[in-house]
Amino acid sequence: MQGSEFSRMYEQHYERVLAFALRRVSPDHAPEVVDETFLIAWRRRLDLPDPPVAWLLVTARNIIYDHGRRTQRQDAVSAELARCRELHTSGSVEAEVVGRLTMMAALLRLPEHEREALILTVWDGLPYRQAAAVAGCSITAFTVRVHRARRHLATALEDLDAAMADQTLDKVESPEVGRG
Repeated sequence: MQGSEFSRMYEQHYERVLAFALRRVSPDHAPEVVDETFLIAWRRRLDLPDPPVAWLLVTARNIIYDHGRRTQRQDAVSAELARCRELHTSGSVEAEVVGRLTMMAALLRLPEHEREALILTVWDGLPYRQAAAVAGCSITAFTVRVHRARRHLATALEDLDAAMADQTLDKVESPEVGRG
């Protein structure tokens, strides 16, 4: 596609792509989505189908989804920072650290594929279908992995809590052992 053909295509489909974007994002963000859509179209102009409108709309949708995921991650980071500030000011940082270390120790007791399943879904926030693709298995197999991983994680956490309680009890029962 030559420059003049691309210009005609841009003029012909700009309003339609803009209307599509306006139905999905704020009026302030829609022109940015359209601009990025046509920038990608320009880069891929030799591969564009005829007619290109469906391709343009799919590209715009993907840009909107990518922006949504970025925003969601940024919101999650902001919430985590706020929570950490709250922990710091409330003085319960030690409890949070112990909780995280306990969770990490419990995760390390899981088989690799179960640990990966939990990390992909809980920490990375992937839906099961995408997480299954990353893990290289069917969605059914992945669902079973997550189910087993949750069960095994609960057992590992119980075991660690019991071990910590035993250690605490030992310290309370004999704080002055060895003094005479």
